[in-house]
Amino acid sequence: MKIEAFATLDAVLRTGSFAGAAVQMNLTPSAVSMQMKQLERYLGQPLFDRSGPQVRPRVSAFDVAGAMRGGLEKLDGLRRRPSIAIDGKVRLGVLESLLPSLLPGTLSALRAQHPRLTVRPVRGRSTGLIADVKAGHLDAAVVAMPAKGGSEQLRWWPLARRELVLIAPPGAQESTPTALLRRHDWIRYDRSAVTGAMAARHVLSLVPDKRSAFELDSASAIIAMVSGGLGVSIIHLLDAALCGAYPVREVKLGRNAPVMELTLVTRKADDDDRAIAVLRERLEVQLKAGGLKGRP
Repeated sequence: MKIEAFATLDAVLRTGSFAGAAVQMNLTPSAVSMQMKQLERYLGQPLFDRSGPQVRPRVSAFDVAGAMRGGLEKLDGLRRRPSIAIDGKVRLGVLESLLPSLLPGTLSALRAQHPRLTVRPVRGRSTGLIADVKAGHLDAAVVAMPAKGGSEQLRWWPLARRELVLIAPPGAQESTPTALLRRHDWIRYDRSAVTGAMAARHVLSLVPDKRSAFELDSASAIIAMVSGGLGVSIIHLLDAALCGAYPVREVKLGRNAPVMELTLVTRKADDDDRAIAVLRERLEVQLKAGGLKGRP
């Protein structure tokens, strides 16, 4: 029986539902239900009353959670002690556009806190990085969450949300995304990328007959071309320094703006890997501290 099941039980009791526990534990409701059934088989007694329309915890569920809570908290505290030295190597995939804004601060902090932990960055695009994690070529990757949620073998750890924006040449006079797309050439972000597909759907929802003049797989190249007056584009802006070097107009897309969900993807089989856990915690801290300069 995995220790995680007892933590999930505690989350069910604190949130009042399997769905609430799923959000807190980063699981699906069906995975929470399965863990609770496994725990019941392990203990040899029912923990929930399933006779009504809603699953209700029995007294035994509170007894088990209470007996385990103190030990779990102490164990988690031991795992998180700064004095614990994490040893190992993590192969980390990172979106190419994030390399300059996210990696330096993350790797510097990890080197200072865990000098025996080695992180090997590999650049790429979301689709390829996700496939490499699934195949075991990478241990984790910072990617854009795919629209259909990927694979059941993978775990998705939310990191940040970023709205896509329309960028236009500094001298463009049109005030709305639709007018800008009608007036200027469309510089398309690679359609095989997760954010490229999102951007294309939005463009075609505004101007159904719009055709792209260029298609590139580099956000920095697109920003430079837009700045040079070659067209407009809808992309993510994860590194504000690029817009300092290549000035562009940023135009919000409104309440229907596509949103990129930045996530850390790992294999479910590695849920207990402490090296991956400290990397994830560091990435979260870096993002909260302003590791990405794009729009919130």
